[in-house]
Amino acid sequence: MPIDLEYLDYINGQLSEFGDFEYKKMFGGIGFFRGKIFFAGIMNGVFRLKADETNIPDYAAYGIGPWKIESRNMTMPYYEVPEEIVADKTRFAEWAAKAFEVALRAKK
Repeated sequence: MPIDLEYLDYINGQLSEFGDFEYKKMFGGIGFFRGKIFFAGIMNGVFRLKADETNIPDYAAYGIGPWKIESRNMTMPYYEVPEEIVADKTRFAEWAAKAFEVALRAKK
């Protein structure tokens, strides 16, 4: 799937309150990093954040489950961010910060 540069620009702008981060092309999508810690991505055209038991309830409140890769019959610990969260820069930054903390814990 080609990368939607307009969507990438939108996500970058909405993450402005999150602080410093980088992104790069990977696996046909875009990976988002703070330092060398991968915490989010645009995967199959959807922005997803890393999750564990500490922030899964945030997604469950919106009826969102983990990313399912049907072709491999597997799930990944990345969850689609509801548009109302993406649209609110402050809340989006809070969700991104939680995902970064999840990624840090997973790295240890």
